[in-house]
Amino acid sequence: MVSKTDDIPASVPNCTAVDLAEDGETPDSAESDRTALKKPCPCEHSASAVVMNGDAGHDQAEEAESKQDSSGDADPGDDGNEQEVIVIQDTGFTVKIQAPGTEPFDLQVSPQEMVQEIHQVLMDREDTCHRTCFSLQLDGNVLDNFAELKSIEGLQEGSLLKVVEEPYTVREARIHVRHIRDLLKSLDPSDAYNGVDCNSLSFLSVFTDGDLGDSGKRKKKGSELEQIDCTPPEHILPGSKERPLVPLQPQNKDWKPLQCLKVLTMSGWNPPPGNRKMHGDLMYLSVVTVEERNVSITASTRGFYLNQSTTYTFNPKPANPSFLSHSLVELLSQISPAFKKNFTALQKKRVQRHPFERIATPFQVYSWTAPQIDHAMDCVRAEDAYTSRLGYEEHIPGQTRDWNEELQTTRELPRKNLPERLLRERAIFKVHSDFAAAATRGAMAVIDGNVMAINPGEETRMQMFIWNNIFFSLGFDVRDHYKELGGDAAAHAAPTNDLNGVRAYGAVDVEGLYTLGTVVVDYRGYRVTAQSIIPGILEREQEQSVIYGSIDFGKTVVSHPKYLELLEKTSRPLKVQRHCVLNEKDTAVELCSSVECKGIIGNDGRHYILDLLRTFPPDLNFLPVEGEELSPESQKQGFPRQHRHRLACLRQELIEAFVEHRYLLFMKMAALQLMQQKANKESKTAALPESISPESVSDSKPTAAPEASEKASEAATPAFDSPTSSESTLTPEDTAESEAALGQETTSESQETSARDSSAVPPVTANGTHEPTIPESQNGGCDSPLEDPKSREVVLNACKAVGSISNTSFDIRFNPDIFSPGVRFPEDSAEEIQKQKQLLKDAAAFLVSCQIPSLIKDCLDHTALPMDGATLTEALHQRGINVRYLGNVLEFVDKMPAKPQLEHVYRIGITELITRCTKHIFKTYLQGVELSALSAAVSHFLNCFLSSFPDAVAHLPADELVSRKKNKRRRNRVPGGGDNTAWASLTPSELWKNIASEALSYYHFTLQCESADQAVEKYGLQKITLLREISVKTGIQILIKEYNFDSRHKPAFTEEDILNIFPVVKHVNPKASDAFHFFQSGQAKVQQGFLKEGCELINEALNLFNNVYGAMHVEICACLRLLARLNYIIGDHPEALSNQQKAVLMSERVLGIEHPNTIQEYMHLALYCFANGQLSTALKLLYRARYLMLLVCGEDHPEMALLDSNIGLVLHGVMEYDLSLRFLENALSINSKYHGPRSLKVALSNHLVARVYESKAEFRSALQHEKEGYTIYKNQVGEAHEKTKESSEYLKYLTQQAVALQRTMNEIYKNGSNASIMPLKFTAPSMASVLEQLNIINGIIFIPLSQKDLENLKAEVQRRQQLQDSGKAEEHQEDSQLVLDDKLPVDD
Repeated sequence: MVSKTDDIPASVPNCTAVDLAEDGETPDSAESDRTALKKPCPCEHSASAVVMNGDAGHDQAEEAESKQDSSGDADPGDDGNEQEVIVIQDTGFTVKIQAPGTEPFDLQVSPQEMVQEIHQVLMDREDTCHRTCFSLQLDGNVLDNFAELKSIEGLQEGSLLKVVEEPYTVREARIHVRHIRDLLKSLDPSDAYNGVDCNSLSFLSVFTDGDLGDSGKRKKKGSELEQIDCTPPEHILPGSKERPLVPLQPQNKDWKPLQCLKVLTMSGWNPPPGNRKMHGDLMYLSVVTVEERNVSITASTRGFYLNQSTTYTFNPKPANPSFLSHSLVELLSQISPAFKKNFTALQKKRVQRHPFERIATPFQVYSWTAPQIDHAMDCVRAEDAYTSRLGYEEHIPGQTRDWNEELQTTRELPRKNLPERLLRERAIFKVHSDFAAAATRGAMAVIDGNVMAINPGEETRMQMFIWNNIFFSLGFDVRDHYKELGGDAAAHAAPTNDLNGVRAYGAVDVEGLYTLGTVVVDYRGYRVTAQSIIPGILEREQEQSVIYGSIDFGKTVVSHPKYLELLEKTSRPLKVQRHCVLNEKDTAVELCSSVECKGIIGNDGRHYILDLLRTFPPDLNFLPVEGEELSPESQKQGFPRQHRHRLACLRQELIEAFVEHRYLLFMKMAALQLMQQKANKESKTAALPESISPESVSDSKPTAAPEASEKASEAATPAFDSPTSSESTLTPEDTAESEAALGQETTSESQETSARDSSAVPPVTANGTHEPTIPESQNGGCDSPLEDPKSREVVLNACKAVGSISNTSFDIRFNPDIFSPGVRFPEDSAEEIQKQKQLLKDAAAFLVSCQIPSLIKDCLDHTALPMDGATLTEALHQRGINVRYLGNVLEFVDKMPAKPQLEHVYRIGITELITRCTKHIFKTYLQGVELSALSAAVSHFLNCFLSSFPDAVAHLPADELVSRKKNKRRRNRVPGGGDNTAWASLTPSELWKNIASEALSYYHFTLQCESADQAVEKYGLQKITLLREISVKTGIQILIKEYNFDSRHKPAFTEEDILNIFPVVKHVNPKASDAFHFFQSGQAKVQQGFLKEGCELINEALNLFNNVYGAMHVEICACLRLLARLNYIIGDHPEALSNQQKAVLMSERVLGIEHPNTIQEYMHLALYCFANGQLSTALKLLYRARYLMLLVCGEDHPEMALLDSNIGLVLHGVMEYDLSLRFLENALSINSKYHGPRSLKVALSNHLVARVYESKAEFRSALQHEKEGYTIYKNQVGEAHEKTKESSEYLKYLTQQAVALQRTMNEIYKNGSNASIMPLKFTAPSMASVLEQLNIINGIIFIPLSQKDLENLKAEVQRRQQLQDSGKAEEHQEDSQLVLDDKLPVDD
């Protein structure tokens, strides 16, 4: 939640705020509603620009023109392409469906659907779910499964479709058995715990007692008050020190599964012998019913029947009676009454669950805790474990999938209009998610030793594998390939760098340039890279195939005109400079990427690029180079530092922010000089006098450098207009703001000064991510568009000063090969190389001097609110700060005068630093453990890390299993096959010493603790949080029970507590670009106060997201949250509740049950529940959110104040005053700590506490708190402000009440029992007043406006927009945009 708007009226006294809190949301941000771009109010001009480009370049260059929203606010720069954006509204129609043995029922369908989708619906419906092998017939004609409904003749409103049973084939019979097994397991959570088939956990229904939608209708508001038990469990109360683990997964009563069968498995008599095949036998099953009856079943072409076989004798003749049935369920229902009863009950329950609890997620989510689950017999699981197929891939002809072909073909799909793009993005997303699943499975098989190497003769570290058409390699430095770059450390870092490169090139999406499907999997201490295979690459030597780039880090280099042409298209969006390097014959070779980037033309004729590990320029802060001096900002902080490897490079986000920062500098310099030329018309000098005033600078702003960009932009083609770039207009404030940095410069020395002073210029946006460029004319800018030589000189000077590669327009690009060992440059480019080196030093300095301070500033004003390691990492990454700077960030916080207000950030940072160091150590620790000792080794490691038990002893595996005669020859065959027990000698003190030295060597941070207890003591950490962070980072799954970390007599973990070890997977997240644009336009509309239009656009976005991603995805989650909020503001509470419920379920399923985002979603849902009169549910949800928050980050966190205020208010509403006070007073103390005692938040907190005291008739305390609040309002917003007046009124009222009470008391003392007592007014708060306060603290403000006011407001906003547009026209910057950034979730 962003600005909780109690303090809005202070900053914008005459502003009509609509929904100031969450208009900054972006769909794929894991902490989206906390990203808080500086909130534009509807009355400020900045909000009116429509928002288009996201930061990862989601749209492809040529789509840039066509993607505006249909409400016609397309950019002036669009060439009338809006008409194709209107999404085809499907007009649905209803058909009747008649299945055998059931009544006909109506089904709503849409013309775009395929017949197959009706099949899916029938297989899911309660009464038809047991059928899989059937056809749909219309008037006796069988419908084609893959036909769209609109293409079927005669199918119309009211048509009757018959479900006709078809004969089985072996494939159909297997699918049928699989489907029945899935139905039997549908309520069983074991797949979610085991992390298979994209199942994941969700606990919302435990707290809402089923579906919220129904209960809202059943419960009446009045009757609810009596029976609420509001007291939370002890551990949730403020101040409680215990952090239990068991409540993380409350018991779901539906999960005690109804047993329908004891066993259903393939029979040992399979496959049928030839003579039985000719009788139509397809396969045999054996079943044990609940009544302990063993039966053997034949699946034949006509259906399922009982045969006469037993376990040891084969007699395939039908039994008597044979109960022949087309469906297995019908057969079992006849032979087992228990099956019939329980199966029906099970299906009823299954259909009642919310669909979002059962739909598969696009990528697997693993749970770090699980209860002890019974391992049941399961034929399908057993069969799947030993095939390379995944699940239902029997549907795909040809069995194993050609991943490369699928990945590349989907890229080649047409993308001219919206329907085509949706189809393309859907296909790309689907293949990616399947590929990630297959790659993960393969990587685990490789490490577990289930895959034969393609080079079995070599030692294990060097082995490579192929499984299911995917190529796997281990993250070790094979054949000293990375020797000069840092050996194994470099080999470990290279795959993630390469993945970032693949992601970047994939986002630019240039037609004709192909990258490999890439997934990086960390499992059991090994890093495995999985890649799709270029056709033909395995047949030839690498030397022959590489026709572009270098295979030996630049000693030999080749180039290729086609590759240069393709890569040239990526050079602008990725900021890669075209440059020449020398090859072994000392001839110059032109490249447009780093030398390691190799180009290979596959046998399919496609141009592939691979090894993209140096797509982005090196980070000089971590790359000491002989004889190179870094800029003073970097040196001051102790850079350059030695890093583990020489592959440290800057993040794409940093490059974007840096270029944007330079662009503003460029505009300001040009403006300053033009100003000064006007002033010095008579003299011919171009030097800047020292006396330019900020006012004069800002006046000259419209002339900034329009001429420079005008013609250049006309010359640039759309393909060159980077998808991530968006022209930016300078506002007068900007110019004045950083005039200080430039006022004293003279052009002659501007090169050096600008480098020095760049740090003084404040970054522009909160997270500096949109990136303005003026497109450069394509001819390298030789024919300068500037008629006037003076202006030309101005632009030339400005270009030189900011390090632009062109002299006629602003264009910054980086040469990724600078400082690469072994790369040599031609003599004639020495000057350019020098410039590039300077640019790299400036970028490194910019990170340290601008980005880190801006992050801390955002944490201080709570626009960035990290809650755990993942959200902290994400906040760093959004600003382009790599995690290796974590030590620096912590030191920076430590030196801040406002450190107490940053304590939460410091604590989360320390937790992250410790767990990352531990992860590094754990990785090498695990590599030395053989499989049979894995659980013992992991539990021993966790004991050393977290337990207070001083001499943790490892349990070696029992002796009877250790063979005396070790077979020497087979040793070390599988990667995890070492049989040493060195791991057992680890001690807690040794581990913590290693953690401290790792912190020092990797993060340059001095940890002052030698044990877990000292860390807890010194930094205020929680052991349970450390356990969560290390488990999530390393993939450990532990038994859910209470661990006693602090016992000094026995270790906390035993080997039985370690249940599993999962892979940690990194992959590319393909984007839905059109949906994203709709979403952003919708947000922009909402920000301008057009709620209805915003709502429509966001609904449209939701539609498109569903089209591309299916039903489950983080971006859909954010879309639903915003929609719920809009529903709530518009006053549609039930709809808000329904959308927010979906958002919570989705967040639990896609991000995890205790992800910070999920906690936020729970809070919103509680608010809407309260508004719908479901008070007890609202409380349960808030208590759940508080429990999760305590587990994830502890009580001392600014967000806890909001949560406690919510809980306190709801408790106040149900008249639990004492309990309410505990929460509200805790919120007050947290607010005072993090927002400062004089903040408006504290004033509001005081007021809430005063209200509860008033309800308790303790007027003295009430007065005291309200006075505090009044004083803050008076000092902060003045006497005349409505808040101050309200507070003063309330004070008067309280005083009267206090006086009345005192009188009554005096009366009683004086006259004893016969006193005449005046009735006192004790007010129980009304629900409406509680809801009003809830809205205020949650940042929702309703504007009581009449229709007329609304019209006026809209007219005013439109007027401002026109003014702004005309202003832009003068500046020749038509496509000026305000960019709201899209944040990437959970990527690394």
